[in-house]
Amino acid sequence: MKELILEPTSVAQWHALVTEAEQACACRLDEELESYLVFLLMRFLRQPELAGRVMAMEYLEGLNSAGRAQIDRLREVGDLCLLLSGFFPEQAARRLVRISYFVDLGRSSYGVLADRFSHAAAQVYRSLSEGFVTLMDILQQIRGLAGGEVLDPLHNQELWSDTGSRRALRELRRQLGPGATPLPLGSRRRQ
Repeated sequence: MKELILEPTSVAQWHALVTEAEQACACRLDEELESYLVFLLMRFLRQPELAGRVMAMEYLEGLNSAGRAQIDRLREVGDLCLLLSGFFPEQAARRLVRISYFVDLGRSSYGVLADRFSHAAAQVYRSLSEGFVTLMDILQQIRGLAGGEVLDPLHNQELWSDTGSRRALRELRRQLGPGATPLPLGSRRRQ
């Protein structure tokens, strides 16, 4: 981000950042996913303490819940995993897991929700599950807009190998320099 442009509302500000990150990532979210991401970012600003929770326990509690409680818990796990993998990837190292741990858990949470519904909400959760890596890339790009490295080369290599993250590959190529060709590490690539 070369200069800070203030928008009239927080929704407009987050939307502008998401749009700028989409352009930098050479991708375009559909309106529904873009709106979901903007409102997720706004909700997180009001509850920053959410980042300190244990995701695996929350996921299991969500699976073992029923009705509205299950929906709320699994959606929250998916949302928090998206925020952690995108905005706070360093939390993975602090928790002694790879960033792809949050990706897998978040995708699974949204996937379970998609399977539980038979109407329009199912498609939203299916899109969140299938587009998780792209959404994570956009969040990492927003973080990177202020300058500085989001991930070091090792973590970009892992993330690319584990998830197929296009942003991680692009950053890895930039970090390694011209002529270097990253090699997948026993890849589980998917996107």
